[in-house]
Amino acid sequence: MDLLALADFTLVARHGGFGKAARATGRPKATLSRRVGDLEASLDLRLFERGPRDLKLTEEGRALFERGGRLLTELEETTAEIASGGDRPRGRLRISAPLLFCQTAMGKLAGDFALRYPEVQLEVTTEDRAVDMIEEGFDLVIRVNPDPDESLVGRAFLRDRLVVVAPPGLDRPRAGAVAPAVVRTAADRAPWRMKGQSPNAAIAVDPVLTLSSLIMIRDAVRTGVGAARLPISLVSRDIADGTLVHWGDADVPEIALWTLYPTRRLLSARVSAFLEHLKRTFPSGAPEELAAFVDR
Repeated sequence: MDLLALADFTLVARHGGFGKAARATGRPKATLSRRVGDLEASLDLRLFERGPRDLKLTEEGRALFERGGRLLTELEETTAEIASGGDRPRGRLRISAPLLFCQTAMGKLAGDFALRYPEVQLEVTTEDRAVDMIEEGFDLVIRVNPDPDESLVGRAFLRDRLVVVAPPGLDRPRAGAVAPAVVRTAADRAPWRMKGQSPNAAIAVDPVLTLSSLIMIRDAVRTGVGAARLPISLVSRDIADGTLVHWGDADVPEIALWTLYPTRRLLSARVSAFLEHLKRTFPSGAPEELAAFVDR
């Protein structure tokens, strides 16, 4: 297979069209079109469905884009490492991470990483949605309790847990009473079950505020308006200082943060370096480590 033609096909697929790829790279549009046409002819396959205004990958084209793109990336990284005389991390590293983790921890993580690896150009995008790593060009994503994906591999590097907290002036309600609460979703309006306690001891709540951000919820609870369920990493200092009172741990599934990346035989040096950076920062991945890092 002509690797140059494969590289041009990958370029066009990534940018979503011949014109866009040509403008982004300064390459002639006609050259890109000819090389992709030659590749299709050599494979006897149609890789793009060409419409009057748009260009879409065929099923075969998508498969080639995903697998061929990874191979080209590995080849480029291998040649760069050989040329540099080692496997020192360098180049652009694009990461997608969830909003709360970015707001509380990623700034310090990114700064420490940049100081350790100055030849890596780290770019972090805040995304709570499930991004398409291949099409959107991410090297690594961080996700909370991700769904299984056969095209990605990874591991949980941090764990957190939800706790119920309240301002000191708000007493925990007795049986049959209702607590004013700050919630994020409709599901938070159901009685809050607590770990180690019978279902009958669940806390009935009356939502007085509905806020979409956990940081907004924490700040609202600090004013004394009501109780809330929040990650321990977000309120550990408030509990220690007495700003908030810990009513107990919420009986909900554990929160796990995962690093995910496309399945490939070799990880790039910069992705491996960031994974090691996370491991150094959170060696056990316990909620207390995240809380201590956030409060640092």
